[in-house]
Amino acid sequence: MTIDPLAPERGAAEVVESWDDDLRSADVLEFPGYTAPASADESVRTALVDLAGSPAVWIDCDFRRSGGTMGAVAGVRIVRAFDRASAAGLPVVQTVSTGGARLQEGMISLLQMPRTVSAAARHAAAGLRSAAYLRSPTTGGVFASFASLTDLRAAQPDATIGFGGPRVVAEVTGAYPPPTSHTAESALGHGLIDAIVPPEECWDWLAAAVGAADGGPLVLPEGRPAAPDTSPSRPDPYDHLIRARGALRPSGLEWAAWLTDSWTGIGGSDPAIRAGIAVLGGRRAVVVAMDRFAGRTPGAPGPGAFRLAQRAVRLADRLGLPVVTLVDTPGADPRPDSEAGGVAREIARTLLALAELRSPSVCLVVGEGGSGGAMALAHTDHLLVLDGAVFSVIGPEAGAAVLYRDSARAPELTRALRMTPRDLVRLGVADAVVAEDTAAVRAAVADALAHARPGARDGRPDAATAAAVTS
Repeated sequence: MTIDPLAPERGAAEVVESWDDDLRSADVLEFPGYTAPASADESVRTALVDLAGSPAVWIDCDFRRSGGTMGAVAGVRIVRAFDRASAAGLPVVQTVSTGGARLQEGMISLLQMPRTVSAAARHAAAGLRSAAYLRSPTTGGVFASFASLTDLRAAQPDATIGFGGPRVVAEVTGAYPPPTSHTAESALGHGLIDAIVPPEECWDWLAAAVGAADGGPLVLPEGRPAAPDTSPSRPDPYDHLIRARGALRPSGLEWAAWLTDSWTGIGGSDPAIRAGIAVLGGRRAVVVAMDRFAGRTPGAPGPGAFRLAQRAVRLADRLGLPVVTLVDTPGADPRPDSEAGGVAREIARTLLALAELRSPSVCLVVGEGGSGGAMALAHTDHLLVLDGAVFSVIGPEAGAAVLYRDSARAPELTRALRMTPRDLVRLGVADAVVAEDTAAVRAAVADALAHARPGARDGRPDAATAAAVTS
């Protein structure tokens, strides 16, 4: 049996067994003028599929069948699909286009929101993966329930995406939403989805998103550094810091591309931090990379960036995947709107996510490690530092302004703070210094992952602190 022709372009997927084909709504409201659709015309169909050579459970909600609305039959099929996947240890993939609740079934329709969410929660609690491909339109109660709870979500270009459909918005507010709202592109920019994928690539993306296949490589933006920094090292600590900040020096995103063999992005609203499920040294891992060249204040992560980091780490924890973080930032975004957005709280929550992580973790400081914004990604079981990087309690310019009321004394403070790689190892802050060579870094990160012991992240700071205390 082949995949239903109403589904998106199929790529690599084939139906093995369709489920619950005999169910039909009983029309309990006896809604005037409503005839419950035939079983084959119901909005949701479910099946076991062969996805790129691996079994998976497929939930298809299609606007072309009864408007993609979720009634009792849809809810039963969805819940049973999740529970079958949980019992069999299989991932769930979804293709969704929907108008939301089935109004002719009233509150029975609305009850399917919590029912499907509970089923999705049971599947997630089993440590299983899920992904959704959202087509146009995707609105209402389906979008506000199981379809938004998948690990990863992609959308069709230009798709209408939103809780309230445009007509509902116009009725409630008196005006239709602007063209920049309720779109896949807006959802991507706000971190509500992870990618925009053309229909012909839908199944390839879904396969990568649930680990049935590897994703493509991480593609760097134009004009980025093409190789590690080969400029001469500088013995003076302040000169070393200036070199670490150099415009031609690669940041975390470059190192993420060079260290990984595949990348399936996890979306966020602030590109100062990027994240993805990747293949690194032959094993899948979650990679979280700071990007010094991106963000509203370039290189300074705001609250949204740290929320992405938390999401990525929590996903790794649930799936049992190791975490690699790449640090390069002068510090967190200090602007008033960042403060109002809770940047301090989000840094704390990022540290908490790493503290609670049950799988191994490794941090590599690739450039400037600045203050708490950098430490948010550095609470890992193993901490490596490139030999051209730095890590400091504060940027020396700001620190000199605080201590001396004179930022011109930054070179003096840089020397006093002992922020160079070998100073960091000597203080017990870092485990090792790594040469700035792609092969050497790949080998060092792979070795650290192989030997990292979950929970060791507390031992290093405890030992460094103990050495700094006298009685």
